[in-house]
Amino acid sequence: MAASLRTFCTAVSKQSMRPFSSSCVTLAGKKWRLENGLARGGSEYGPLTDLPDWSYADGRPAPPLKGQIRRQKQREEFARRAVYLSAEVDEGMKRWQEKKEAEKQKEEHVKSLLLKPKGNLLLKNKK
Repeated sequence: MAASLRTFCTAVSKQSMRPFSSSCVTLAGKKWRLENGLARGGSEYGPLTDLPDWSYADGRPAPPLKGQIRRQKQREEFARRAVYLSAEVDEGMKRWQEKKEAEKQKEEHVKSLLLKPKGNLLLKNKK
């Protein structure tokens, strides 16, 4: 189907002076789905992809399909990666804060060593 559509599109575009685009067909309903909190495409997630296709007559659920197992593993890996990266960022921020505080303390220590009143100022401050 896609190959025949492609050949039709190229034939039409060669015969006409106006450019031919089929992108609106692939994006049909995208705006509405995003506005209603759904996936960009109809097959990314949702009841049609996540729920089983059938169940036993006595009510038992069907065994998960290969695609469902694959998507579940992908989601678990994504969640693990997100948690790992979040912890890594938190650790980096903690080290940065500690380094910043250490530099500030070092700077204050150097200032305390260098900027001491001398002579008459020292005598006035003691009184």
